[in-house]
Amino acid sequence: MYKLSGVTKNYHKGRSTVAALRGVDLVVEDGEWLAVQGPTGHGKSTLLQILGGLDRPSSGIVEFDGRDLAQLREAEVTKVRAQSIGFIFQTFNLIPTLSALENVEAALVPLRIAGAVRRQRATMALEAVSLGDRLRHLPSELSGGQQQRVAIARALVKEPKVLLADEPTGNLDEDTRDEIIALLEIMWRERGLTMVLVTHDSSIARRAQRIGVMKNGRLTFKQSRQAQAARKPADVPSPDVQARGVQGPGVQASPAWVPEHPDSALPFLLGLEDPSLKDSGLEDPGLEDPGLEDPGLEDPGLEDLEESDLEDVEDPDLPDMDDPDSEPADTITFD
Repeated sequence: MYKLSGVTKNYHKGRSTVAALRGVDLVVEDGEWLAVQGPTGHGKSTLLQILGGLDRPSSGIVEFDGRDLAQLREAEVTKVRAQSIGFIFQTFNLIPTLSALENVEAALVPLRIAGAVRRQRATMALEAVSLGDRLRHLPSELSGGQQQRVAIARALVKEPKVLLADEPTGNLDEDTRDEIIALLEIMWRERGLTMVLVTHDSSIARRAQRIGVMKNGRLTFKQSRQAQAARKPADVPSPDVQARGVQGPGVQASPAWVPEHPDSALPFLLGLEDPSLKDSGLEDPGLEDPGLEDPGLEDPGLEDLEESDLEDVEDPDLPDMDDPDSEPADTITFD
């Protein structure tokens, strides 16, 4: 799925240069769950941005499904993000004036899909995260856990290949955290997703198949307990059991990797960018890249959007999260 070779990312401020990533090499297999930990400000979110095509490396190769994201034109990278990558953020990034259904449906607006079909897709996505009875609720009428479920539905409505999550439980209490991670794990298994999750929580990281540690811009790996347990001799079936395909003691059943809706490919989040992804906590304050914003990714807004306007819409996503004074569109028109 991913193959990174010698990836670096440097941020410049005046005459200072700060290396956020220092020669990262990484292979993420199709269907793998990778957790990334590390101290604040050591490159975790920068790595996630690079993987999601939200930022380009200073040097190196970022190969995704055989294509080097670092060499693609911006329009092509946007298309890859829209079709193949779902994003979940710590701050939810829901539009406060839209209902849960409209927040998910808005992700499908630029895809030239009829309004009735959009609503059906959004409804199914919310029902999949147990929010079928909250379709008309505004974000302010939902709990933190429910808002994150809406964000998960929004990320998965297009059936992406990859799910990138940056501290998805950082704003949640312990019980709600466990519910959200359990939900993500179910989605990962049932839909055959490749998932890369950044977290400070070791209890969450241990549930992943592999754990990466970012420190001073360099990535190293340690084995998760789940993976260690899977390698114990007791978990290896005998040859006769393997030949018969019978599940016996210590034999782990393989998860089903068949997507629930294999015929759907509903791209969205065209150019979504969130300031929480920017690795602003790096030890050197000069790390924040004032040039991260791409004017081509600016949200044209969702106000008064009609079906006839769909061809001109390039980015229906959230308001410019880099501007703390920006306000979301007050209305959105759905046919």
